[in-house]
Amino acid sequence: MSGQKPSLKSGGSPQSRFQVDVVTEAASSNEGSSKPQPEESKSRLRVVGFLDSVALGSAMDIGLPPDVSHDPEAARSDSVSLHSTGTGHTHISDSHSNTYYMRTFGHNTIDAVPNIDFYRHTAATLGEKLTRPSLSELHDELDKDPFEDGLTNGEEPSAAELAAALAAKEAKGGSIKFGWVKGVLIRCMLNIWGVMLFIRMSWIVGQAGIGLTIAVILMATVVTTITGLSTSAIATNGFVRGGGAYYLISRSLGPEFGGSIGLIFAFANAVAVAMYVVGFAETVVEMLSDVDALMTDELNDIRIVGTLTVILLLGISVAGMEWEAKAQIVLLVILLAAIANYFIGSFIAVENKEPKGFFGYSSAIFLENLSPDFRDEETFFSMFAIFFPAATGILAGANISGDLADPQSAIPKGTLLAILITGVTYVVITISAGSCIVRDATGDHNDTVSDTVNCTDAACTLGYDFSICKEGGCQYGLMNDFQVMGLVSGFSPLISAGIFSATLSSALASLVSAPKVFQALCKDNIYPGLGVFAKGYGKNNEPLRGYVLTFFIGLAFILIAQLNVIAPIISNFFLASYALINFSVFHASLANSPGWRPSFKYYNMWVSLAGAVLCCVVMFVINWWAALVTLLIVLALYIYVSYKKPDVNWGSSTQALIYNQALTHCMNLTGVEDHVKNFRPQCLVLSGYPSSRPALLQLVHSFTKNVGLMVCAHVTTVSRRPNLKEVSQENARCQRWLNKKRLQAFYIHVFSDSLRHGAQFLMQAVGLGRLKPNTLVMGFKNNWSDGDMRDVEIYINTIHDAFDLQFGVAILRLQDGLDVSHIQGQDEIVSPHEKRPGGKKEVVVSVILTKESDSDSCPSKTTSSQSSPLIMRAAPETKCPLSLSDQRLLDTSQQFKRKQGKGTIDVWWLFDDGGLTLLIPFLLTNRSKWNDCRIRVFIGGKINRIDHDRRAMATLLSRFRIDYSDIHVLGDINTKPKKHNKLSFKELIEPYRLKEDDMEQEAAERLKAQEPWRITDNELELYRAKNNRQIRLNELLKEHSSAAKLIVMSMPLARKGTVSSALYMCWLETLSKDLPPLLLVRGNHQSVLTFYS
Repeated sequence: MSGQKPSLKSGGSPQSRFQVDVVTEAASSNEGSSKPQPEESKSRLRVVGFLDSVALGSAMDIGLPPDVSHDPEAARSDSVSLHSTGTGHTHISDSHSNTYYMRTFGHNTIDAVPNIDFYRHTAATLGEKLTRPSLSELHDELDKDPFEDGLTNGEEPSAAELAAALAAKEAKGGSIKFGWVKGVLIRCMLNIWGVMLFIRMSWIVGQAGIGLTIAVILMATVVTTITGLSTSAIATNGFVRGGGAYYLISRSLGPEFGGSIGLIFAFANAVAVAMYVVGFAETVVEMLSDVDALMTDELNDIRIVGTLTVILLLGISVAGMEWEAKAQIVLLVILLAAIANYFIGSFIAVENKEPKGFFGYSSAIFLENLSPDFRDEETFFSMFAIFFPAATGILAGANISGDLADPQSAIPKGTLLAILITGVTYVVITISAGSCIVRDATGDHNDTVSDTVNCTDAACTLGYDFSICKEGGCQYGLMNDFQVMGLVSGFSPLISAGIFSATLSSALASLVSAPKVFQALCKDNIYPGLGVFAKGYGKNNEPLRGYVLTFFIGLAFILIAQLNVIAPIISNFFLASYALINFSVFHASLANSPGWRPSFKYYNMWVSLAGAVLCCVVMFVINWWAALVTLLIVLALYIYVSYKKPDVNWGSSTQALIYNQALTHCMNLTGVEDHVKNFRPQCLVLSGYPSSRPALLQLVHSFTKNVGLMVCAHVTTVSRRPNLKEVSQENARCQRWLNKKRLQAFYIHVFSDSLRHGAQFLMQAVGLGRLKPNTLVMGFKNNWSDGDMRDVEIYINTIHDAFDLQFGVAILRLQDGLDVSHIQGQDEIVSPHEKRPGGKKEVVVSVILTKESDSDSCPSKTTSSQSSPLIMRAAPETKCPLSLSDQRLLDTSQQFKRKQGKGTIDVWWLFDDGGLTLLIPFLLTNRSKWNDCRIRVFIGGKINRIDHDRRAMATLLSRFRIDYSDIHVLGDINTKPKKHNKLSFKELIEPYRLKEDDMEQEAAERLKAQEPWRITDNELELYRAKNNRQIRLNELLKEHSSAAKLIVMSMPLARKGTVSSALYMCWLETLSKDLPPLLLVRGNHQSVLTFYS
C-alpha cells in the first residue's frame, strides 16, 4: 500500500529544524501485537492547508523541537500519505492505520509545539494553514473520535490525482509580487513628483518667497510624514491584504469608517485619473497651439487627447501589474532625467536667457526672492492649498498592498523614504529657482540698466532694468512664466517629457489604485449590490471590472475638462483618508488592546492625533466648502453602514475601546452606593430558550430597554455532564437570535439538577459589579395542576429563594400560556450558515430534559416549564395546519410586539412593596408601543374613608410625578366572595389536601414529610380570610379590569415554612384566572420611588 502513495520521509532533511517522528500502531511481525500503545494513539493530528509543492515537500516540518530526529526503531513505517478532502483541507496519516502521532520532547503525543502555520488565516497566501489539535482532541474521553469530518467521501485520492493537482498548480504559476523599491518607493515618488514640480513650483517661489515656500513644503511634509508613520504602524500590526487605505482603516476602526472612507477614496483615485490626464492633455494642446496644429479648439482638443490617453493607460493596466510596473520604471527614468536636466541647466548661464530672467546663481537674486511678494490677492494659505495636492501620493504603494511581497516591510520603508527624497527635492528646487531666476523679466535684450539711482532690483546689479514689469504685462520670470524651468534646463524638450512622465505616472498609479481599493471594499460586502466588482481575473486577481468602471468615471470627468472645481474635492477626499489613518493609530493606542503591537515603533499616539487634527485643518484651508462636502459624504456613508450593520468582525480598535470603556465604567460603578433616584429594574428572566416565550421577553424588554439590564436565563435539568462545546455554540446562537430580534438582552444557560438550584446559581452569580439583576421575572405555570406536584414545590421555592436574596419578583400570566416552542415554524435558533441545504426547514421542538435516556430513541414531544429545542428538519410542504388553541397561543404570544391601542394599564397597588408595582407601568407608558395607554390606579380602603384615601393617593402620585387617568378606592375587598367561586376554590384545593384528621398522626406526619406541598386542615383554617381575599380580588378584577390592556397587581406573599406550595399556587391560580394579561409584582420592600430631588 505504501508504494501506491507518495512517501514523505521524516528524516534526512538537514535544512529542517523540526522533524516529525511518525509512529504506527500496527505491530511488526517480529514484535507481535501485545505491546500497549499510549492513549493518544487512538487519535490523529489533522493538518489543514493548501496543496502545493512546498507543502508536500515539508509536510512533516510542523514545529517539532530541533533535537527530535527520525528514529527508525520507533517508526515501523515512514510511508505517510497526504490527502485532500476536496475542501481545501489536507490531512496527514500513515499508510497502515490512518493514524499517526508525533514524538514531542521525547514523548509520543499529538500535542503540538508552537508553529507559525497554526496562526494563519484559512485564505493565507504566504504559507500552509495548519490546525493544531483541539482541546477536545487532547482532553476528551477516548471512546469519542475527535475527527468526525474526515474525507468528504470516505476515500483517499490516488497518487495520480495528487500529481495532477500539483501539476495544475505549477502550470498556473505564482502571482507577481513586488518588493519595496518597485512596489512602493517608485510609485510614491512618481505620484508626489507630479506636474506641480515643473509647472507650479517656480510660481509659488515667486509669490511666497524662498522662506515661506520652504515653510509650505515643510508643513505638507509634516502632514505626510505623520501619516506615513501612522500607515507604517498599522501596516506592521499584522498581515496586510489588498485594499490599501481602505484595508488599513477598516481593520483598525471597523467597517463604518472603513466602508465610508473606502468608497470615497476609490472614487477620488478614479477622478484623479481624469485630473492627471487633463493636465497631460493641456500640455500637449499648448504645444500644438504653439505650432498652430490644433484639431478643433483648445477645449475639445483636451477632450480628444485625454480620451486617447486614458484608453492607452487602461490598456497598460489591463495587461497586468507587471506591465504597469515596467511602464512606471520607464516614466521614472524620464522624470529623473528631466530633474537632472534642470539642475545641470541651472549651472550653465547663457547670455540670451538673461532678458527672460535667468542669470545663474546669484546672492542678490537669492536675497530678493527670500521674502514673499504676494500678488492678485494670494496668501500663504492659498499657496499651501495649491501645493498640497502634490503631496497626496504617499499611499500609492499602500494601495496595492495585495501585490507586495512583504507589505509589512515594504510600506514603511518605501513610503517614508519617498517622503524624504521628494521633500528634499522640492526644497532644493525651491532654493535653486529662487537663487537664479528673478520674479519679473521682459524678455527684451534692450532693457539694460540706464538709471542706477532708481533701479534697485537684483536684476539691476546684473545689468538689466525690469522695473517696467511693476506696471504689469511681463511674460517672463518666476511670477509670469509657468514654463520657466524649461528655460533654465539644458535641454527644454526633456522638461516637457518630464511633465508628460509626471502626469502619466500619477494617472497610471491612480488608475491601478482605484480598482484595487474598490475590489477590496466589494469583497467585504459592505455595500450590497457591489459584489459584482469583487471578482478578480488571472494569477494576480486583477479587478478587470473595476478597471472598466474607473475608466468610465475618469472619462466622464475628462469630458468635463474643468479641473479647478474637481481638484479641491479630490484633495479633501485624500486628506479625509489621511486623517482617519492617523486617528486609527491614536484610537488603537488609546484602546490599549493586547492585539495592538506594531513592529514599527517610531510612532506616538498623540502625534498621530495631532496629524489627524492637522489633516482636518488643512482640508478647510484648501477649500472650506469642499471640506464640508467631504465630511457630509463621510457622515452619510458612516450612518448608512452603521444602520446596515454588516456581518463582519475584524477585531477593530472600536471594539477594544468599547470594552475598555465598559470595564472602566463597571469598575467606577462599584465604588458608588445605590441611590433610590438611580434605581432601575434589572431583570433576570427565566425564559428558557428565548424563542420559547416571546411575549414574556417582549413585555420585559418594553420596560428595560435603554433603562435597565435584561438577562434571559435558561436552566436545563440534567443528570450527567452536557457537551459543553455544543452548549457554547448554542449560547452564541441564542444571543444572535436576541440581537436579530433587537431585544437588548443577554443570554445565559446553566445546567442543574433542578430549576430551583439553577435559579439560585443565576441569582447569585449573574452580573458584574453594580450591573446585577434585582428582579426575577417568571412565566406563570399554567399547567401546574396536570403535572408533578414536585415541580410546583420547586417553582414556589424558587420564588421564596428570590425573596431570600432580596430580589423583587414578577410573574406574567397569559390565559393561553407563554410557551410556543412546541409549535412548528417558530423563530428557530439557528444561524444562517448552519441551515441545511436542499430547501428543508428546521423547526424547534420542545423536549423535557429532566431525565437522560440511555436509548437512542427520540424524546417525546411535550410542553414543560423548562424545555430545550430539538432541531429537526421538515420539508416545507409537510407543514401541518395549526389547531385553534395553538393559533390562539401564537397570536397571543405576539401581542406585546404590536403597538397597543388606546386603553388602560390597571395598577392594583394593594400593598406597598417599595413602589416597583407602580414603577413598571410608568416605564411602559414611556414606550411608543404603550404611550396611548393610561394608568388607572386601584387601591384598598375603608368604605367610610374613600375620598380621603383617593386624595392621599393622588397627592402621592403627583409627588412621584406619575401621570394617571383615575384612582379607584376599593372599599369592598373584605366582602365575602360569591358562593360558587368559593366552591370552585374548594374543588381546586381538594386533591392537594393532607386531610390529617382522617388518618393517624404518625401516618399524616410521614405523608407530609414525603409530600411537603400538601395543604393541612390547620393551614386552611388559619388562612381562611386570605383564601377568601384571593377569590374576592379575582371577582373585583373581572368587574373593573376585564377590558384592560395589561393588569399590574401586587403579588400576595406566603410565609415560608407556613404556607404550603400547593396552597400558594392555588392563591395565584385563583387570583389570576380568566383575566387579561396579568403581571403579578412584588418588590423587595426597598424604596424604588422618591419625591425628593
